[in-house]
Amino acid sequence: MKKRFFGTDGIRGKTGEYPITPDFFVKLAYATGLVLTKHHKSKNNPSVVIGKDTRISGYMFESALEAGFSAAGVDTYLTGPIPTPGIAYLTQKLDADIGVSITASHNPFGDNGIKIFTKNGTKLSEETEIEIEQLLDEALVLVTTAKLGKARRLDDAYDRYIRFCLNTVSNELDFKHYKIVIDCANGATYHVAPKIFRSLGAKIITINNSPDGLNINEAAGSDHPESLVQAVKKNQANLGIAFDGDGDRILVVNNDGSIIDGDQILFIILNYFQQQQKLKGGLVGTLMTNLALEEKCAEMNISFHRAKVGDRYVAEALREKEWMIGGENSGHIVLLNYHSTGDGIISALQLLSALEVNKMSLSEALANFSLYPQQLINIPIKEKLDLDSQIIKDLVKEAEMIMEGKGRVLIRPSGTQPLLRIMTEGPEKLLVVKAANYLAKAIN
Repeated sequence: MKKRFFGTDGIRGKTGEYPITPDFFVKLAYATGLVLTKHHKSKNNPSVVIGKDTRISGYMFESALEAGFSAAGVDTYLTGPIPTPGIAYLTQKLDADIGVSITASHNPFGDNGIKIFTKNGTKLSEETEIEIEQLLDEALVLVTTAKLGKARRLDDAYDRYIRFCLNTVSNELDFKHYKIVIDCANGATYHVAPKIFRSLGAKIITINNSPDGLNINEAAGSDHPESLVQAVKKNQANLGIAFDGDGDRILVVNNDGSIIDGDQILFIILNYFQQQQKLKGGLVGTLMTNLALEEKCAEMNISFHRAKVGDRYVAEALREKEWMIGGENSGHIVLLNYHSTGDGIISALQLLSALEVNKMSLSEALANFSLYPQQLINIPIKEKLDLDSQIIKDLVKEAEMIMEGKGRVLIRPSGTQPLLRIMTEGPEKLLVVKAANYLAKAIN
């Protein structure tokens, strides 16, 4: 069956426009509760952990989810604002049946949505998402009053997650000589990230760390690094770290203001794991992963695999292959030896650990690794295009000819927005840009 609502990473859209409405969230929680009850073996009620980022609409949707779950006989733990990977962790720690994060990730405050985790801290399978969608049209029939779900606030949620993150770092490492600027995107990391990095001894400067419900991701965070670049230079910091709105991915800024993307972060951590003899298996990237990283893996005698775009597909491939490290150039880094899902804070901690163990700066760690130029153009679309059509195939061949046969072309629909993404990549930047512009104009 084709899914109606679930996309690459949960459900997401503009608040107030169907399905991002309170009544839908009630039905969604109720349908999800029915699925939980169906598979629940204990005599006690199933349970769910519900967290959120800092959007003003999160309060409304939290109440709607609580009502829907309660009607289905599911108990709820409410954490308040916390990074999405914190929900994945707490779901496992509390032995809950599922975890729900109310978030639209890096989208502006006017959007919202949900990400759902299994009791093992993994993203829901597509089969379970379809099972939930099939029950959305069921009449909402309350369980008996005695079976209604109970709700309680989890007052120590932040402290539990902070301890979990800190336990991924060796006690022998000393970060006192690091000056780091942290951009919390006025989002879910605002409570926990500064505490975690300060507790390791680093000198921390925070920016975009005063959420008001309306300013999440506003000229801030991993999608808007301009203010972080300025702050790193102004404060002569060693580096800067930007999180997205829900804290599951990062972008890093070097001391000279240059931007370090997910592929470069992956290379540093991969190299570190190999040095420390921690590496198990190879590296999983995606269709968007820079060709230079694939070539570097071959040089290091490390297997490389491309998954579909989306951290859920990276994690699925890692589990299938029994590997431990993968990610996306957007900054989603999955380290299964530490967490069941992508975690921006843990990724940053492992990056810092790699630098500290090797006594290297970011520039030194990347001295023998250069990315190929990439050009990404997003085109708004109203309906699905047939990307397997002959005309698209001919356009791709023409773009490859523009790059003199030395480049790579990828055209794909966005999994979260009504956009067509065009990416070209190759050793010659001018030809890469020319090819991307040609494709965008032709497809438009």
